[in-house]
Amino acid sequence: MSKSTRSITLVTAALVLIGAGIYLFNSDEGSSATQVTDDAYLRADFTVVAPRITGKVSELHVEDYQSVKAGDPLVDIDDRDLQLALQQAGAQRLEAEARVETLAQQIERQKSQVAKALAVIEVDRSQLTLAQADFQRFSNLANEGSGTRQAKERARAELDGLKATTARDEAELASARQQVEVLKAQLKAAEAGLTASASAVDNAKLQLSYAHITAPVSGVVAQRRARVGGYVHPGDPLLALVPLDQIYVQANFRETQLTHMQPGQKVSISVDSFPDLELEGVVDNIGPASSVSFSPVAPHNATGNFTKIVQRLPVKIRLTSAPEKLDSLRVGMSVITEVEVR
Repeated sequence: MSKSTRSITLVTAALVLIGAGIYLFNSDEGSSATQVTDDAYLRADFTVVAPRITGKVSELHVEDYQSVKAGDPLVDIDDRDLQLALQQAGAQRLEAEARVETLAQQIERQKSQVAKALAVIEVDRSQLTLAQADFQRFSNLANEGSGTRQAKERARAELDGLKATTARDEAELASARQQVEVLKAQLKAAEAGLTASASAVDNAKLQLSYAHITAPVSGVVAQRRARVGGYVHPGDPLLALVPLDQIYVQANFRETQLTHMQPGQKVSISVDSFPDLELEGVVDNIGPASSVSFSPVAPHNATGNFTKIVQRLPVKIRLTSAPEKLDSLRVGMSVITEVEVR
């Protein structure tokens, strides 16, 4: 090859490279068939376990990095005060039950008194009717001269006495009926007290249950701060449970890479810690906002020296590989993700 031909070939190659570079530089990044980022990490929605009561830790059932199942015991808090509170609430409930039973029996007894008073009044009214008839008869006899005035006065006195007796017995009947209503009102108050005492027992049982903390979810124990003898308060973080069986990838793609990205697209994943491990996944969701949008100090871009910075948005990737491939994964590991967007 002559020197001139070789020069032409080099110039042509250089022009091709320059043209390709210009094309790639000016092409839309989102139009690529795949989108790759190494700004990606393994994540899991871990649960922080905290007490709901104040007390001293009496027993610890787990160690750091121990696997537990949902419902397994984690921490016990000294419950002696709570046991006493439950016993006191139980005694108050028994007292309220006895009060309700006593008032119910008093109401039944008072109803018997009402029935007795009604019977007495019936007798009074019968005697009063007879006394009225006797008084009328003796009055007629006295007016005709066939009877004595003394008999008439005696009949009048007997009639007046029976009227007074009937009035007294009717007042006693009204009092007995009023007493029934009073007892019924007291019974309602006692029943309300019984309901309150039963609620107090339920609350004491609930407080007692808080002394025995169990795992709300399955996972691995991490960040264990609980120690036997330590004093804890409601809301103090005792430990965290990391559900490694629900691990996922959070990849932060540039906004220019999201043009054609959507849920359901396949993802190839490689883990930095295990170069020979190839994982598969699918795009689950694309974050609603960039990370900087949730920053406590929001950026102010309306300035004269504005410099445009490409933002990154989080993309959640669900792993679909066989479970045995996921056993060695840990939260926080760095990964490289490649999404097939075409």
